[in-house]
Amino acid sequence: MALRLWLRKSSALNTSPFAVLRKASTLSDFEIQHKTPLQKRVSGIPKALYGGRHTVTMLPGSGIGPEMMNYVKEVFRYAGVPVDFEDVQMDATAESNEDLEYAITSIRRNGVAIKGNVETGSMRRGVFSRNVALRNELDLYVNVLNCKSYPGVSARQQGIDIVIIRQNTEGEYAMLEHESVDGVVESMKVVTSENSERVARYAFEYAKRAGRRKITTIHKANIMKLSDGLFLETSRKVAKEYPEIEHNDMIIDNCCMQLVSKPHQFDVMVMTNLYGTIVSNVVCGLVGGAGLLSGKNYGDHYAVFEPGTRNTGTSIAGKNIANPIAMLNAAVDMLEHLGHKYHAEIIYDAIEKTINEDRIHTPDLGGQATSIDVVQNIIKHLQQKTRTSNWHGGQALKEDAIV
Repeated sequence: MALRLWLRKSSALNTSPFAVLRKASTLSDFEIQHKTPLQKRVSGIPKALYGGRHTVTMLPGSGIGPEMMNYVKEVFRYAGVPVDFEDVQMDATAESNEDLEYAITSIRRNGVAIKGNVETGSMRRGVFSRNVALRNELDLYVNVLNCKSYPGVSARQQGIDIVIIRQNTEGEYAMLEHESVDGVVESMKVVTSENSERVARYAFEYAKRAGRRKITTIHKANIMKLSDGLFLETSRKVAKEYPEIEHNDMIIDNCCMQLVSKPHQFDVMVMTNLYGTIVSNVVCGLVGGAGLLSGKNYGDHYAVFEPGTRNTGTSIAGKNIANPIAMLNAAVDMLEHLGHKYHAEIIYDAIEKTINEDRIHTPDLGGQATSIDVVQNIIKHLQQKTRTSNWHGGQALKEDAIV
């Protein structure tokens, strides 16, 4: 009933749910946090591209985010990357959604964003989670996390190469909650056949392109027979169209145990939203922690790149000890998406040499290096590369672009 009233009121005013919330005298009129449990497809608009340069939205976020973004800018400057950033600040303490709306507008204009994790400090029901709302409003329906071991990092498990593909906009993150009676809160888990099929098909197409041989669907259909049952049934249906790819399934709690004990049995994993959060953090922990891996969020028209684990690192902000590799890997993913293959390659190569050969490690990896030590070592490799390779693919890399 609350949902129908919400949609009717929003439609009658002929405005967005953001605007409806701003006009409401009290937030008690609304029992839910997000405009709709079913995501509508969004339309793309022309992207910002001038003279071969891309404009990208940069959302520094909270905690260590701003300093990590400065390192990205510095590395891009030394590599001569043809990307300009539109900086958009989001206030974790904001009591309205205005900064969120501006960030969404910027991403729609530019098509691509790189972001740190953004805290949402307000407890008011009408103030949306920044991270979740960005994914929902832009219909970034899939998150991809490539979890690959670094040979130069000491970890409990080596040789891991797992791709986690996560449904990104519904499930427990549909943000539909209400208090039915005093002391009883109900949270709605939304699973739709449309979005389940989109993410399953993305997983199988990804596996096909990447030469992967196996996909495991993670679920809790033994208990949540309707919601997780629909997701599992949809995965099985899509799997029949790809007979060359092995498909199996596993219950989420057993999955976590198997990841810790026998992670090499997994190749590509596909799952709903909350399970993706859990599994991503487990696998990141196996390969060395939160400071290494990057995450990619894709929709039909927009892409947002970020660290693989969604924590802000507030406790280590400003101490020059945060690991910049995850954010720099996100920047490499972004360059590959934009088509700047050469710049992505030389930055990735510099990161690999820094971690695996030079073993310049921050404290989270058991080392003593500072954040700046890591970045300076990466820049050193970039300078060596650009001095010896003035030509690539028939195009000159001008020395005066390296300041």
